[in-house]
Formats: sequence, structure tokens, C-alpha cells
Amino acid sequence: MQALEDTRADVRDQDSASYELSVVLPCLNEAATVGTCVTKALRTFDELRIRGEIVVVDNGSSDGSRDIASDCGARVVDEPNPGYGNALTTGIEACRAPYILMADSDDSYDLTDLGRFVEELRRGADLVMGTRLRGRIESGAMPKLNRWVGNPFFSLLLNLLFRAGISDVYCGMRAFTKDAYRRMQLQTTGMDFACEMVIKAALARMRIVEIPISLYRDGRNRRPHLRPFRDGWRTLRLMLLFSPWSLFLLPGALCIVLGVLPVVFLSSGPRVLFGLNFDVHYMALGSLLIVLGYQIVSTGLFAKVYSHAARLYTHDRTINWLLRFFTLERGLVLGTILFVWGFFIDAMVLIGWLASGRGALDALRPAIQASTLMIVGAQTIFSSFFLSMLLVPRRNPAATAR
Repeated sequence: MQALEDTRADVRDQDSASYELSVVLPCLNEAATVGTCVTKALRTFDELRIRGEIVVVDNGSSDGSRDIASDCGARVVDEPNPGYGNALTTGIEACRAPYILMADSDDSYDLTDLGRFVEELRRGADLVMGTRLRGRIESGAMPKLNRWVGNPFFSLLLNLLFRAGISDVYCGMRAFTKDAYRRMQLQTTGMDFACEMVIKAALARMRIVEIPISLYRDGRNRRPHLRPFRDGWRTLRLMLLFSPWSLFLLPGALCIVLGVLPVVFLSSGPRVLFGLNFDVHYMALGSLLIVLGYQIVSTGLFAKVYSHAARLYTHDRTINWLLRFFTLERGLVLGTILFVWGFFIDAMVLIGWLASGRGALDALRPAIQASTLMIVGAQTIFSSFFLSMLLVPRRNPAATAR
């Protein structure tokens, strides 16, 4: 009996190894169209002589979609947890081919066009994105808000933040290698899964290719799963979280620069600039901006180092510099110097006040400078401890288990 099971396992392994392409179709109540999608893909496999399989991921359908897909020749896997990302993750993990193509089950994408995606993967692409905006969009196939506002805006923002070079971030028809997918380490469970894939590919400097495709009116008889405003906010949130430079470091550095100017400019007394009087109140505002900016920059560095330690994406120049020059001891020395400097200024103010007979204290300017230096120094000391904790080398759990 055991010998028979081993033989069956060997046959399955050999059969899996011969697949070139797996097509993944997430499905939630797509009885009207899922059969058509599976049939088109299988027919295209035969016409192009591609050894492939269709994996339909049932995400809790109640309209018989699962049985229809199975009867048409697809291999059906179940994902009980709702969410576009959950369904795709389960489907991709179940794939038995080195090349994977994902599309929707609503017949809006032309699966007879999958050959062009395979050709690009054969040429060495890691991720092949379809672009509807540079292709053909059938009348009524895409809401005007998505076509003219949402999709162009988020594609532009993604290119500015991550230099991905794509024009249609939300396109649901795309192909990639299984090796590239594993390197992406995707985490999201909803519609933002599509955006995360492009971000991770861009951050890892993968080869991304874009090809124009056609989008047709879908054949669904229900409301679409996409929620423009909810999913748009999730996309924006994801982009900012994966771009600490834009979210933290740049605004924080700007606050520091704007804060240093009045603290230094007004250190010797009030000034007149462009007919406007600037006095100690602007020094107080500058001190606040310095402290706020320094805190924001520190948080941005924490985010970058954590992302590096958790292998969320490859490290950049900031991380490379930090790993090269930062040590706990250097951070402690710098923080101590700043704190002692501020403490010394405050001590001189105290000595001057005592020497004057403890009369009226008119030393707001040096007091502001001292407090700013002491706060930043203390932040540097404790931030150095936290950064050193994040930078502690971690073992690979998989390697440890072996």
C-alpha cells in the first residue's frame, strides 16, 4: 500500500514539474462567468501548446461557482477568509508552475491573450503588468472616476515614490514568476494586494514589463467587489507606509530646517526682516519645530530599519549609510554631547541669575536654546538604544528549523 502511495506521489511530482503556466482566478459568486474564463484559458493552452493549469480560488461562493469551475476543467481550492489578497495568496501558493498569471473571474479580461504575458516571462521579466489605460477599454467597462481620476493618480504617485514605471497600478491581469512572488513577501489581504505587488517588485529592482491589453464589460449580474473610496484610501495608506522617506524623513527634515533658522537668527536679539519684527516668540516656535522634526525623522528611521529587519523590502541608501556608520556608542556620545551642551548653557544662566542677586530673569533666548539641545540630546540617547535593538541580527526561522 505504501509503495502504491509513493508511486502516485512520484507521478504527481512529475506532472507538476511539466507545467509551465498556472492561471489563478479568485472567485466569489461568479457563476455567470467563471466557466467562460476557464474554457477560454484551457482553449488557449491548446492553441499555443502551453502546458498549464487553471486554479480557481473559491472565496465563499454561494451560487454554484465552485462546481461550474470544476466541471469546466479547473482545479478548485478554497479560501474561507474573505479578501482579494487572501484568495490570490491561497491560489498562488497552490500553483504548480514556475509562471503564474492572475486575472478576474468576471470575463472582463481576455484570457485568450495570455500568450503575450508568457512570452515576456520567457524573455526574463519578473512581473508583466497589463495596462488597460494604454490599451482598449470597452465603453462602460470601467467607471469614469476610476479611469480618469483614481487609477491615473495612484499610478502617478506610485511612480513618483517607487519609480515603478507603470501606468495602470490596479490592472488585475498580470503575470510573474513564482520565484519573484516569493521574494516579494506580500502581506496584504484586500484589494491593496495588487498595489503591494508592484511596490515590492519596484523596491526589489525586479524587471517589470507592461503590455497594453483590452478591458471588456464584465458579465456579472451583481455589484462589483471594488469599493473606490475605501480601496483608494487603503492604496494611499500602503504607499505612504512603504515610503518612510516621503512620509517621515522629508517632512521631519523640513521642520528641523525651519526651526533652526529662527533659533540661530534670533539668538543675539530681535531682528527686522522685510519690515517685520521677529523676537523671542519665533525662537520658541523654532524650538518646537526642531523637536517635532527630530521626532518625525527618528520615527522614519525606525520604520526604515524595521522594514529592513523584517525583510519587507530591500534596503536603500539611508539604510546602507546607517548600517555603515551607526553604532550604539556613537549615538550615545552624540546624544550626551548635545545634552551636556544644553545643560551647560542652562547652568550659565543659573550662575548669572545667582550672581545678579536672584533678581528678574531675562534669559529666555539661551534658555530656549538650552532646552532644545537637552531635549534633542535625550531623544538621541534613547533613539540610539531603540535603533540598536532593531539592528540586532536575526536568524532565519526556516533555517533555524532545519
